[in-house]
Amino acid sequence: MTDAEQPRAAIDMAATMARYAAWEAAAAKLVPDNKQRLFAHLASANITRVVVIFDGEGDSGQIEDIQAYIGDEQASLPAGKVDSLDMPYGETQPVLRRHSTELALETLAYDLLREKHEGWENSDGAYGEFTFDVAAGTIMLDYNERFTSSEHHSYSW
Repeated sequence: MTDAEQPRAAIDMAATMARYAAWEAAAAKLVPDNKQRLFAHLASANITRVVVIFDGEGDSGQIEDIQAYIGDEQASLPAGKVDSLDMPYGETQPVLRRHSTELALETLAYDLLREKHEGWENSDGAYGEFTFDVAAGTIMLDYNERFTSSEHHSYSW
């Protein structure tokens, strides 16, 4: 028997899913501190609210727009970098990242989407927006999921 003919070991799906669940839980624990650092950065520039609009379908999804506000007036995102911790898949220790404000907002939005609606970009996809209320210290998600429906009727008399 050659190496090419050697039988492959069966994949232990339970162990694979347990590793994924452990990674997902560790990544989720980073969100509150990342949120706090991002909000402090936004507040230092007097940003009171940020709206992050996303859309996905067909196995891809993206952030479509980011709008920052000071009160009711649209404003530019602040310059500078935001420190955040990232948990690369398969790793057990977080990695410090320094992101632009825009990338920090995108990363947090993607993390929250994965946490609540993993696979939001697949098939018919989903769309919506996050509202980062800096003054209140909250993030609201307005989420819309698309799906194709079909009804079949069959009769025999």
